[in-house]
Formats: sequence, C-alpha cells, structure tokens
Amino acid sequence: MLIGNVGRDPEIRYVDQGQAVARLTMATTERGYTLQNGTQVPDRTEWHNVILWNRLAEIVERYVHKGDKLYIEGRIHYASYDDKQGKRQYYTEIWADNMEMLTPRSASTTEKQNDGVSPTNNQ
Repeated sequence: MLIGNVGRDPEIRYVDQGQAVARLTMATTERGYTLQNGTQVPDRTEWHNVILWNRLAEIVERYVHKGDKLYIEGRIHYASYDDKQGKRQYYTEIWADNMEMLTPRSASTTEKQNDGVSPTNNQ
C-alpha cells in the first residue's frame, strides 16, 4: 500500500487487442523527526514506478494528473534487461490491483465525472 503524489502526467498505451496500460511515477515521503540528542533527521522522499492495467488504466487516463494524491494497493514486480553494452540492469515496479484518488475535486470536475465511471473503482 502506498499513499503519495503523482510526479508527472501518466503515460498510457494500448497493447494486445486494446488492453490499456498506464505507467506513472509516484512520490512517497517519510516525515523527518528530531532524535533525543537534538539531531534533525530530514524528510525522505522515495519514487515508485506504478503500472496499472485494463479498467484502472482507463480511469488513470481520464482522471489522474501530475500532483494528484493517490492510494495504491498492489504487488512488487522485479525485472531485468540487458542494456546496449550487454550489462544486466534491474528495476522494480508496483503493479497496482486497486487505486483510490485522494485529491479533492471541484464541483465542475465532479460534474464531468458523472458519466458512469467512478474514478475510485478497482478492477
């Protein structure tokens, strides 16, 4: 489970027979604190690559933008590839199973959303 902000507008593409896939980056921040001896520990921000499929990807395409706050449930996916120099590169993604939009919407945006699609529906 992650709660964070979208770092840039999501990338949407369609693969195999029109299956939607959304890719977005999301920042989560652990708040800083002060140790008993007075040492300040600063905020720490982590960036996550999130992949959403099918209906979730279609909802992301319509409603999610840079800066929006999201709640994501999913699983960690590890993968690797060989780069141009033949060196193995590793990366980690979150494959989302559920998403909820946490950014409040204005009344005008809410009216546009009343087209039969709930932006917080899971697959």
